[in-house]
Amino acid sequence: MAGSRIGVAEEIGVQALAASWTARKGGFSLDPVTAEIGVGRLVAIVGPSGAGKTTLLELLAGVRAPTAGRIRCPAEVGFVPQDDIVHLHLPLHRTLTYAARLRGTDSPAGDRDPVDDVLATLGLRHRRDATVATLSGGERKRASIAVELLAHPRVLFLDEPTSGLDPATGRDLLHHLRDIARGGSTVVLTTHNPGDIGMCDEVIVLAQGGRLAFMGSPDAALAHFSASTAEEIYDRLSLDAEAPPWPTPPAGTPLPEQEPVRRRGSARRQWWLLTARDLELLVRDRLTLAILIGSPIMITLMFLMLFEPGAFDRANPSPNTTVMILFWIAFGGFFFGLTYGLSQICDEFPILRRERRAGLRLAPYLLSKVATLLPLLCLVDALLLALLSWTDRLPELDLARNLSLFLTVILASLCALMLGLLAAAAVRNPSQAALTLPMLCFPQVLFVGALLPVPVMAEVGRWLSYAMSNRWAFEALGNSAQLPDLWRTGGSPLGPPLLASYADSFDKPLWLDWTLLGGFALAFGVATLLVLQRKVGAPR
Repeated sequence: MAGSRIGVAEEIGVQALAASWTARKGGFSLDPVTAEIGVGRLVAIVGPSGAGKTTLLELLAGVRAPTAGRIRCPAEVGFVPQDDIVHLHLPLHRTLTYAARLRGTDSPAGDRDPVDDVLATLGLRHRRDATVATLSGGERKRASIAVELLAHPRVLFLDEPTSGLDPATGRDLLHHLRDIARGGSTVVLTTHNPGDIGMCDEVIVLAQGGRLAFMGSPDAALAHFSASTAEEIYDRLSLDAEAPPWPTPPAGTPLPEQEPVRRRGSARRQWWLLTARDLELLVRDRLTLAILIGSPIMITLMFLMLFEPGAFDRANPSPNTTVMILFWIAFGGFFFGLTYGLSQICDEFPILRRERRAGLRLAPYLLSKVATLLPLLCLVDALLLALLSWTDRLPELDLARNLSLFLTVILASLCALMLGLLAAAAVRNPSQAALTLPMLCFPQVLFVGALLPVPVMAEVGRWLSYAMSNRWAFEALGNSAQLPDLWRTGGSPLGPPLLASYADSFDKPLWLDWTLLGGFALAFGVATLLVLQRKVGAPR
């Protein structure tokens, strides 16, 4: 196990002191690296796939903690992963403005706009009003870099910034990175493109197994590997897998400890900015907005086609139909909230990790989702109840009981929204989120007590019913609609035991059902925060 030291400039930007990393339970390991990277240098980390390029980059950036050794780096760093870290449905200038405000780097009135300055630096000023989704691959990569440059980092780390770009676009991006380095920032990147090596000041070569094979200038690397081109370096690494490691010189004077970056902005300010951004994203993504509003309308129309009017007629009620109507109202509210929640978070992980490193609190992030989606859920829930009431699919109730029906459906939607956000946070991508939909819906159908009253369920089913948030919504709706009184007044054809079973479910105090629904929503929210904390880590 050995390491090495890169050529030292007058001022050190990044320092690694015998830093290494080993995967838990064995597997990949990165040999110790001792290195000092000078300020104003453009440094490439190269090597074959699986050699640990990204691992070393994340160690140097502080994204990953070394298992041994130490990393010293300025507090002001930027890290650009391979994934896009900008929202696709906002204009470029808007998404960068939100990023600047969240970082606290937006300028006061009268000063130059830092967003325009960064766009000019990266040659994107002419695309400031273009939607990010319409940018080319190279422009989108520069947009991700622009997000990090807004914080004026002393060191900028990039994971394969030229990946997927054509050679001309890749060279253009490298030229921009050289200009950033010449402006006084240290730039460290990983690459598998041999053509990038010659444009850098220094190169760090990793061999298979996480061994450090060389550190120095590109010309010195060619000489060390007896290669005439950068491509031949990869050939030498594959042929000489057991080459001796690069020698380890004594480490230089350790850099002083850096103060951690303080969180920028209050939790309230972060919540307000995130909510405003989510609302703008929702309004600009018209297809998604149309689906979010149109799907509940379609489901409501299906309810009207399914149920005949007059089921709640006090002179001749239809017990089975009244139970089914209230059940499907409760499930409709649940389904609306669940689908809204599942559409969030899982496609934002790269952005969330970037903002988390910049000091974002997770509670404002989660509450911004609720603040954006809950008003929309209130609208569709109100529409559902209004249409059913107007078409005589609900009982005639006074204002207080109608409001209690509405509050119950909102609480059912809120519970499902928080459950959907939890599921979206737990999975890795939208495809997996979609697969969880039937898994979360079926128990809420079978164990709520509508298809089969809870008292006559098998014992396991009775216990499971307590964990179904929609059971308490269904029973609260039955209470507000006064179903037991309606059945007794109209002479219910239900048998006495079955009538008693339903009556017991609907005779509890409303506040108890509402408290249980609120408790479910709170529990799902706390669980979501814990999952996000584990997946995105703590602020740097």
